[in-house]
Amino acid sequence: MSKAVRGTSGGEAGTQHALICALEPTIERLVANHLATAREWFPHEYVPWDRAGDYDPRRAWRPEDSSMSEVARIALEVNLLTEDNLPYYFGMLQSLNHEGAWAEWTGRWTAEEGRHAIVIRDYLTVTRAVDPCALERGRMQQVSCGVAPQFDSVSDTLVYVTLQELATRISHRNTGKLIEDPVGVEVMNRVAADENLHHLFYRDLVTAAIEVDPSTIVKSIDRTVRNFSMPGTGITDFARSARLMAAAHVYDFAIHYEQVVVPIVLQRWGLERIEGLDDEAESARDRVLHHITRLGRVAARVRQPADTVA
Repeated sequence: MSKAVRGTSGGEAGTQHALICALEPTIERLVANHLATAREWFPHEYVPWDRAGDYDPRRAWRPEDSSMSEVARIALEVNLLTEDNLPYYFGMLQSLNHEGAWAEWTGRWTAEEGRHAIVIRDYLTVTRAVDPCALERGRMQQVSCGVAPQFDSVSDTLVYVTLQELATRISHRNTGKLIEDPVGVEVMNRVAADENLHHLFYRDLVTAAIEVDPSTIVKSIDRTVRNFSMPGTGITDFARSARLMAAAHVYDFAIHYEQVVVPIVLQRWGLERIEGLDDEAESARDRVLHHITRLGRVAARVRQPADTVA
């Protein structure tokens, strides 16, 4: 049975503060579960250092240095630059609460995400897959700009990171499928496995939040699902990169609908079955369900050419 929280201060801010406090026991349990499940690993053990035996940093990079396809290079660069933007995501999450189990989680999450950028960057550099100078310039631009999603509430943030971490896991794993190198595949699978654990943490936290305050969470689901975008804003030519990645089925509308929205929002969170909503939340649910139906139509159109060919 759901128990709507009441804020210690007036208005929405009080409700959101009360929500994160009410979730503290769940956060403690989820952090303990994560620490018991996560496997220790070391980026340097995944990098093929033997390929750097004749590496000369003074020689300019040439396209023929790599046999990797253009779309694989682009996907890897986008994945890396997204991971590199870690400080701003940490700031977004830490702002929800600076103490207790949440602070422990954001610190652990940051440390684990930091390994992702290290291992992907070292792999790209050692294998000469991309121009290291262009890559570093892109990293400097991305981190200097500090572009990251900003939300007005705890609940919107939690819903977004749940969907985003799953989307990132899918993108990493599908990027690995484009790499004709077993080592590169292993790197991306390792990173994707971490992202999956992060997704499970947030997914289960939002599930608990629905029990605490269903109306607040449903309104957040509405706002987040209707306005969802993959992290990447601020990356040079991101729109073009996103189109190429979608064409290669790294991440597209169909994947978003079939592998993120349906299994999480409709099935795991059971949006249509949530009870105890106020009038505003009921309207929000109707609105987002209508949007999800439209997403399904778009996904069907995206899939149609592949089905026809098959």
